[in-house]
Amino acid sequence: MLRIASQTERSRPKQTAVLKVCCCGSVSVRRGLRRLLILLPLFVIGKCLSGQEGPGAAPVVADIANAPDLGEPPAPTAEIVVELFNGQTLEGWTQRGGQAEFRVEDGAIVGKSRVGTPNSFLCTNREFGDFQLELEFRVDNDRINSGVQVRSASRPDYKNGRVHGYQVEIDPSARAWTGGIYDEARRGWLYTLKNKTEAQAAFKLGQWNRMRVLAVGGRIRTWINDVPVADLDDTLSPHGFIALQVHSTRESMPMEIRWRSIRLTEIVNASLTEQANAPAVDKAEDAGR
Repeated sequence: MLRIASQTERSRPKQTAVLKVCCCGSVSVRRGLRRLLILLPLFVIGKCLSGQEGPGAAPVVADIANAPDLGEPPAPTAEIVVELFNGQTLEGWTQRGGQAEFRVEDGAIVGKSRVGTPNSFLCTNREFGDFQLELEFRVDNDRINSGVQVRSASRPDYKNGRVHGYQVEIDPSARAWTGGIYDEARRGWLYTLKNKTEAQAAFKLGQWNRMRVLAVGGRIRTWINDVPVADLDDTLSPHGFIALQVHSTRESMPMEIRWRSIRLTEIVNASLTEQANAPAVDKAEDAGR
């Protein structure tokens, strides 16, 4: 479902991404207007310096045709808000992999573990390339493992359709690597939180936590509760679906994880690209899961 933000939303701070489309007419018209804006002040100055008034005064002519060309105007920019979750149903999502339970409760998506089934994924039906993803998640048990897949895929020619791709980890264990990036069903850990004490302390067990993912070009960055966590350069998968994971478990007692306030903003020549090009944080060493 594609939604264009209202005027009220456009007045909110930048992190509430909205649709901003700039359409400025033909190139020739834009060039002419820009030259006119440059030469109009020169006309006024020349009129003042001439000291002549009345019908006999020599006219000052602005030569628009020979005015300097300032080049093409910037490309139109767009930040398109996509509603991934309406807070009521799982419309627009498809479950893949295992048979863990996904349901909607109190405006949140709830994932419930099930013993004896593989990793389970609730996947968006759409794929995305460059985007900013923001959501909240809550885990009340430190024995469950989960994550959010980005730029991921499920193809018959790869491990019989197994979901694979970048996963932003949700790790409530003592290791505390929430926000790190794991390559699900492919290469394993790409960005850990080893020796990153501030990032490790960002996640709060038993509370709602904020996750932000910015993926532009080959760069993927993550934040947990506004604390910078991962900064990965990798070009293997430039686009794919978003998915919510419930990890396989040997625990007979079901465990749950919740996600809500899921907002995705597709980026097309947008200002968020500048954030993606900001200086990188220190890279973590690879490690086994």
